[in-house]
Amino acid sequence: MTPQGQAPALTLPPLSLYIHVPWCIRKCPYCDFNSHQSKGELPEDEYVAALLSDFVQDLPYVQGRAIQSIFIGGGTPSLFSADAYDTLFNGLLRYASFTDDIEITLEANPGTAEMMKFADYRRAGINRLSIGIQSFDEQQLGHLGRIHNSAESRRAIDFARRAGFDNLNLDLMYGLKDQSCEQALADLHAGLSHAPEHLSWYQLTIEPNTEFYKRPPTLPPEDELINIQEAGLALLRDSGFQRYEISAFARQGHRSRHNLNYWRFGDYLGIGAGAHGKITLPGERRLLRTRKNRQPGHYLQGASTMQFTAGSDDIAQDDLALEYLLNVLRLQEGFTAGAFEGATGLGYGVIAKQIESLLGKSLLCMDNDRIRPTEKGLQFLNTVLEEFL
Repeated sequence: MTPQGQAPALTLPPLSLYIHVPWCIRKCPYCDFNSHQSKGELPEDEYVAALLSDFVQDLPYVQGRAIQSIFIGGGTPSLFSADAYDTLFNGLLRYASFTDDIEITLEANPGTAEMMKFADYRRAGINRLSIGIQSFDEQQLGHLGRIHNSAESRRAIDFARRAGFDNLNLDLMYGLKDQSCEQALADLHAGLSHAPEHLSWYQLTIEPNTEFYKRPPTLPPEDELINIQEAGLALLRDSGFQRYEISAFARQGHRSRHNLNYWRFGDYLGIGAGAHGKITLPGERRLLRTRKNRQPGHYLQGASTMQFTAGSDDIAQDDLALEYLLNVLRLQEGFTAGAFEGATGLGYGVIAKQIESLLGKSLLCMDNDRIRPTEKGLQFLNTVLEEFL
């Protein structure tokens, strides 16, 4: 820890890159992401050119770092061709470097058209797929507005394996319409039967500005949700998956490097319509949030004037501790006092009293010098974070 009265130095963290592709075939009723239903042929070439110009605009934020991970999210990024991503990656490498072991993730839907591209994606350099299964139950897929069926989900996983992907994440949801514990576990068993390296297993939440918010489905009662979570966590643990974040589970050696960087309060550039970034500027003792033009049309129009940024704001000093803890306390590995100081430029003393209180309530624990949430703390994370408001 930094001596009392001396301001800690900000540490320049690892750098990741998020790329947003905003189009999808049909917007799901639970989705609150920046996604837009595609109408006709997608402007692949124009959008890739805009992404590269957007990246060039953000080059000063790279600060000499190699990019350690890329995550391509959406929307439905698998609507774009492998050639588009090959052009994009080669373009990025003209301006910045990638680490030798870079993790490049593409979000993909199980639709037949997307499946046929998997081998080409692998050849383009994408080495991790995140497949949006959500459920293997046909009725639930209908409720969720998904355009694929269970058979297509299984075929997509098989296609991915045959294409050479040895790092797969499957997205699965629970707490669906009238879902019982048995039905939720059946989805998990179905996912586990494909031996993925990673599972994102999370509860359906009803978000504002979605169709489900206007017309909410009948969700399971609270006691059933607790049963589902407890039984699912036990099943995942017994199946060799480590829960390293609230809703992220991985086999040994397959935690998502990109998401870990988010949760550890690392830096990331965000390019594409509506993308967000977080940047550390040690020399100026500033941490910056950036956001890009949200509407695809406005974003593409900005290419002619290099006006991609909708705004940027410093993270206020008073918000820094909470911003850091909102991320890092999602992780079972927790954090150290030194990591807190290096990431925020704040002395550990600003949170020491609250940490002591939470240790006394068994919501946090301390292993050597590492502070981390207990199982109870993860379950009641909002209660933990309220201590820092």
